[in-house]
Amino acid sequence: MWRAFFLACGVSVLLLGLECLVVDDFILANRGAVGATSAAGRNLNPPDWAPWSLISGGAVTILYSFTIPQRVKG
Repeated sequence: MWRAFFLACGVSVLLLGLECLVVDDFILANRGAVGATSAAGRNLNPPDWAPWSLISGGAVTILYSFTIPQRVKG
């Protein structure tokens, strides 16, 4: 169970890092806003170091999940 948990966390963080690498900025719209042209959204710009840190952290977590023995007590 722990192995699958760490593997899922690592893959999620790795994919988030790849998203940040490809996309320049994210626009979060309000729930009540209709359409993408609403000016009431929030703009998020990930810093330059964020994609690479997320990718490396996800890769290390994935490698860690492979080193966990399959039969962990607890």
